Amino acid sequence: MLQLAPEVLKAGKAIYTATEIFQQPEVWKELKQTLSGRQVQWQDFWESVCKQHDQVRVIFTGAGTSAFAGDLLVPHLRKQNRRNILFEAVPTTDIVSNPAECFIKEIPTVLVSLARSGNSPESVATVALGRQRVDHFYQVVITCNKDGQLARDARGDEKSIIFLMPEKAHDQGFAMTSSFTAMMLTARFLFAEKPFDRQHFEKITACAEKWIDRIPPVIDDILQFDFQRIVYLGSGLLGQLSHEAALKMLELTAGNVVAIHESSLGFRHGPKSVLNSQSLVVLFMSQQSYTRKYDMDMLRELARDNSGAKVAVLSEKADEETGKLADWLIPVHSDRDTLDDDFLLALFYIIFAQTLALKKSLQLGITPDNPSPDGRVNRVVKGVTIYPFP
Repeated sequence: MLQLAPEVLKAGKAIYTATEIFQQPEVWKELKQTLSGRQVQWQDFWESVCKQHDQVRVIFTGAGTSAFAGDLLVPHLRKQNRRNILFEAVPTTDIVSNPAECFIKEIPTVLVSLARSGNSPESVATVALGRQRVDHFYQVVITCNKDGQLARDARGDEKSIIFLMPEKAHDQGFAMTSSFTAMMLTARFLFAEKPFDRQHFEKITACAEKWIDRIPPVIDDILQFDFQRIVYLGSGLLGQLSHEAALKMLELTAGNVVAIHESSLGFRHGPKSVLNSQSLVVLFMSQQSYTRKYDMDMLRELARDNSGAKVAVLSEKADEETGKLADWLIPVHSDRDTLDDDFLLALFYIIFAQTLALKKSLQLGITPDNPSPDGRVNRVVKGVTIYPFP
């Protein structure tokens, strides 16, 4: 599994994390069956909301990785949806501390709560604040934990609907991996104008299975370079994905690797000063021809840079110029297959980032399943005080 022997995973306390990365295509298949079986129920709920209101505000929310899923979804859904739906992403950590800035009383609002455990204090408080401050408030709970507080509170509420992820997606490791991609796919299935058909989805999962088998040797080669800093770059929604990729490295290495993220264009505006001879840059290349021009400009600039940093490029397909400029070029496809958009590429790119973080953690002698045994950070956040809002 991920070219890591069982005894290595056991000794390194990495079995949960490795399994949860590797199993993702299988989780997606199970998820698709579950969602297909509830399509009519969802359409009834969603159409009922849309028919009652001239305009609907949909807020994707969560904390940490769950929030980043919303950040990534919004650009994709805004591009697809032509109706009177306003898609936004606001972290629960922002809503709880500033509810008056986030909720608008007169605008009908659907809060899409993305949550692995469903027990984070901010997630539960966000729902309570929404009900308190919005006249017409609805909730979609996308969670991995049927026994979590979010799911329990939503049961029996006619203005709420719950979507449970496959049990395998309820990650037992510290870092969110299967849960992240499962919740992203669920939200896309629910809100996209054109959900995946069966043939298309089977093609995606088959490609992902090949991808998971192909990337470990490349990652092992990258790890021969002893980087102590990593920068993830991307444009559009792939720029949002870079936030989650950087967090995976930071979490699984317990902060021993400095991990930052930025957009391809934004990197020049100060953050580029982080580069030195112990830096690795990972560029998530867009498959959109216009956007890709900006990614390529950054790659050319990095290739000319004299900092000593190394560059790995993830791309839908290989091309000659990219291959010459990058230290590593990792194409998703080695054949004539294509992916429709950057959202689908994001599913593949994040598996690479998850695997790289796992293997770097093991290389450093850290335990990926629990990289913070001293309790400085926890799988479900602790120490949060929720104050009453007048």
